[in-house]
Amino acid sequence: MRAVVVDSPGGPQALRVAQVPEPEPGPGQLLLDVAAAGVNRADLLQRAGHYPSPPGAPPWPGLEVAGTVAAVGPPATTHDGAPLAGASPQVGDRVAALLAGGGYADRVVVDATHVLPVPAHVSLVDAAGLPEAVATLWSNMRAAHLAPGETVLVHGGSGGVGSVAVQVLHALGHRVVATAGGAERCARVAALGADVVVDHRAQDVREVVQGATEGRGVDVVLDVLGGRALGDNVRLLAEGGRLVVIGLQQGARGELDLPALMARRGSVIATTLRDRPAAQKTRIVQDVREHVWPLVLDGRVRPVVQERLPLADAARAHELLERGDVFGKLLLLP
Repeated sequence: MRAVVVDSPGGPQALRVAQVPEPEPGPGQLLLDVAAAGVNRADLLQRAGHYPSPPGAPPWPGLEVAGTVAAVGPPATTHDGAPLAGASPQVGDRVAALLAGGGYADRVVVDATHVLPVPAHVSLVDAAGLPEAVATLWSNMRAAHLAPGETVLVHGGSGGVGSVAVQVLHALGHRVVATAGGAERCARVAALGADVVVDHRAQDVREVVQGATEGRGVDVVLDVLGGRALGDNVRLLAEGGRLVVIGLQQGARGELDLPALMARRGSVIATTLRDRPAAQKTRIVQDVREHVWPLVLDGRVRPVVQERLPLADAARAHELLERGDVFGKLLLLP
């Protein structure tokens, strides 16, 4: 089968399509014919040599796909040989899958408990833009102990995670403040359900947030910036607020204003999703299935896709994402 491989770390041109062995599903796994793979910023880091696949995962990029079940591996069993309870998709089912790697390919193998059913009203191709975003959002909102009615600031509301986060949080009744760059992108984020959208190119984010919250600040910041934004984000928090760092677009290191954090009795949380143990991912996907996926099933949350590109154009997809020109997700089609 074909896959997009990286022979040596580098820029987008380090990506190339190559023939690789087709995977075979093991116990408790599914083989999927890939309809599309989502492109994420973690893929850019992997291509550059900074975020290698965890042990056991294919060495090429791709953290999420959607496709059709082509084969089902043997049932997973406990140590004494009893079948494990859990999801049991069948050949022909349409699913979206969370992966540890290897999505840029014609076929993938995935744990059967790491998939979500794609409803008939959602394009199977576009569904590839959902698994990583919903799992990232929900696992981090759990880590932040998000309570009903709290206000959340979503940095990068026009991004792959942000465009889904705005929809989910709005649908669940939270007040959503989001940032985006430029008037057009801000208008589109507002249409997704954000109550307040800050144009970070033209407005002072802290000033707008303070005005929108009557000086209180926000309960949770979902931050894709990291690094240099650390101090500013702490100062956006309300009393008891939580800063959740999920990205490093502004670097891996920053200065933490401890007096400001202490004055707010705040906390800083940082997580990754890709390298979590399989059992943790199973729990996250089950949680998403229970709490978030109904919003997809009833149409309140949808994938936001800017462009669908052939697998051979993976380098172009990475270039677009690096330039910051993407609203929502880019997808690669085998």
